[in-house]
Amino acid sequence: MAAPGKKDYYDILGVERGASADEIKKAYRKLTRKYHPDANPGDKEAEKKYKEINEANEVLSDPQKRAQYDQFGYVGDMPPGGGGDFGGFGGFGGADIGDLFGDFFGGAFGGRGRRSSNPNAPQRGNDLEYTMQISLEDAYRGVSKKIEIPRLETCPHCGGNGAEPGSKVETCPTCGGRGQVQQTINTPFGQMANVTVCPTCHGKGKKITTPCRECKGQGRIRKQHSVEVKIPAGVDTGIRLRVSSQGEAGVNGGPSGDLFILVEVRQDRRFQRRGDDLNTAVDISYPQAALGCEIKIETFDGTETLDVPAGTQPGSKLRIRGRGMPRLRGNGKGDMNILVRVSIPKSPSSKERELLEQIAKETKSPVKSKSGIFDKFK
Repeated sequence: MAAPGKKDYYDILGVERGASADEIKKAYRKLTRKYHPDANPGDKEAEKKYKEINEANEVLSDPQKRAQYDQFGYVGDMPPGGGGDFGGFGGFGGADIGDLFGDFFGGAFGGRGRRSSNPNAPQRGNDLEYTMQISLEDAYRGVSKKIEIPRLETCPHCGGNGAEPGSKVETCPTCGGRGQVQQTINTPFGQMANVTVCPTCHGKGKKITTPCRECKGQGRIRKQHSVEVKIPAGVDTGIRLRVSSQGEAGVNGGPSGDLFILVEVRQDRRFQRRGDDLNTAVDISYPQAALGCEIKIETFDGTETLDVPAGTQPGSKLRIRGRGMPRLRGNGKGDMNILVRVSIPKSPSSKERELLEQIAKETKSPVKSKSGIFDKFK
């Protein structure tokens, strides 16, 4: 259970205490989609829930923090009351992840990386994840967007050591600077050694006599950070981009984590996307379908002239090559597929009816007369 007065992070994410890293990740993503501020504009309760979800994920997705939380019900390097305001994004607790777009953002592989068991060793900062919604046209052309992300940064006042400048920093007397203590337990099967996080220094290995007045001894402070993200042409929903070193600051001089951009492409009223192709529909009249015609088709690059051959049947599909989405991993573009729908007048005028009856008579097609009786043409 969580310590008295503390939040139960497992309950917040709706997972069991023995949940795997994948189960925690799935639960976190499901809840962030549900309570994301963009999906609940002006809803203070949803915003509060969203912050709790990110706070819980920040701890449970980190093996070291999770172990400390399971043991003591709190995490030593978190500020009192939790992990703070995450705004429009959350901490990301995945394993090592390959960088799908290294050429765009630098580096071939990314991810959290392994943490050292030595609390005084440099520790890499947490990765962060931000969900970005863009239009289909932005996905077609590529776009550059500036976003604001709250993240933990190295405290500029103390330089990250958590102590007020000029004050004394001592080695923790309980663990001797190791950050861990070993307890020996007698069992029917003999003695067993149990290594836990030091309860005095909470794994830091040092004792600060005068905590930094800016970060309260944490070594990091949460600040808003502006990042310009370049979205390449051709992206689709579910694509994740990595912006190197734009995650949270490391500890003890460790490198910063990465920022992952999860792309969501909104639906477009004109086109439906299928892979690299774009699908649309056009209505033509019966004479146009029978005799053939030329019509204008809207694309993201202007209008294109489409030749509709004579005798085109309702439901036929025509194609304009090279007017679909740019191929993300290759050259060229997909195609524009056009579904042809033939419009049938519901209430033809007298003149139209007369002409249609002449066509029916010419093609020897039985049709219904105005009286409702079928005429037979010989």
